[in-house]
Amino acid sequence: MSLQSDCRPSAPALETPRLILQPLGIGDAKAIQREFPHWEIVRLMASVIPWPYPEDGAASYIREIVLPAAARGEAWHWSLRRKSAPEELIGVISLMDGEDINRGFWLARGWQRKGLMTEACNCVTDYWFNVLGKPILRSPKAIENLASRRISQSSGMRISKTLDMPFVCGIRPTEIWEITQKEWRARQKL
Repeated sequence: MSLQSDCRPSAPALETPRLILQPLGIGDAKAIQREFPHWEIVRLMASVIPWPYPEDGAASYIREIVLPAAARGEAWHWSLRRKSAPEELIGVISLMDGEDINRGFWLARGWQRKGLMTEACNCVTDYWFNVLGKPILRSPKAIENLASRRISQSSGMRISKTLDMPFVCGIRPTEIWEITQKEWRARQKL
């Protein structure tokens, strides 16, 4: 996969009824740096995220992780933008080739609890199965992350195992949620 001149991976833009999912690029770093590093967003994210979040955290993440993984065809990252305000980044959603983590996301504080992340998750899950042809999607959730767990439940995912995992806030009991391609496609026919 080649990178375009503005350093965006050549991945498709996607849409939901209320959102535009744009491939994440270096031009998104400033908005991510403003919206992401808040304890209530970061605390239940993977411990690989540095905390306190460095001043160049978003730019480094995009340059060193997002763009190289996209170029290798190992990950797909999108910014979330409302159709009514496409210039404003309100979150990020990602798909990754990994054993127990294939999808991750965050949403800016002012846009949570409005069903937007459920729309985005359904959109990228459909991309995972029906465009990329992947057989299974897994996503770890800290048991205390009720909002994220509800998104998985509403999309037909089930708990496949429990374990303790390190998060920014420390080790937490965690569930690995999963859904197969066959299960996803059967739900879409309902």
